[in-house]
Amino acid sequence: MYQCKQVQSTIDWNSCDVLELSDTVTGLPPKEATEVRACWSTEYLYLRFLCKESNIVSDFEHRDDPLYEQDVVEFFIDEEDKGTGYLELEVSPRNIVFDAVIENDGIDTVVSIDQTWCFKDLQTSVESKKQGYLTTFITIPSSNFIHPLHQGLRWKVNFYRIDEDLDGNREFQAWRPTEKINFHIPSRFGTMVFI
Repeated sequence: MYQCKQVQSTIDWNSCDVLELSDTVTGLPPKEATEVRACWSTEYLYLRFLCKESNIVSDFEHRDDPLYEQDVVEFFIDEEDKGTGYLELEVSPRNIVFDAVIENDGIDTVVSIDQTWCFKDLQTSVESKKQGYLTTFITIPSSNFIHPLHQGLRWKVNFYRIDEDLDGNREFQAWRPTEKINFHIPSRFGTMVFI
């Protein structure tokens, strides 16, 4: 379970709990570490991915391009915990966004992807101030969600990263490993609680 803390006017990322991603198949530490922190206010959900990055593969230039074919960070949100429908958000190292509503068979197969849907007033940025690291910031207005953000709210979520090394090998990372190279396994999502 991840405890997502409430913040007021400023965000102290150091006070937010850390999630560390692991290899989605084996659960072992990845070659290049990824940590995620999240917090919220009544108006916004805030996310930060900190990725060790020695080789950036990111050529896509347009919203909803197939970012998952290259380096990317991802966030899946199943607000209703049904396992058959969830939001998918991806951000590439070039700050290109993919967002969609996913319909799933409830096991491990995507039935449909609605790419006409978009997060409203989404804000994202990618920084490389620290040598060898990329930091992705995501701000999602609470108006995008079914219920207002409030203490006690619980979501089923997962955080992911796809990273390609210098030899062209791709590593698939997850907060809650799916045990195979498939992020679309809702039963493997973890719980995020708003505190």
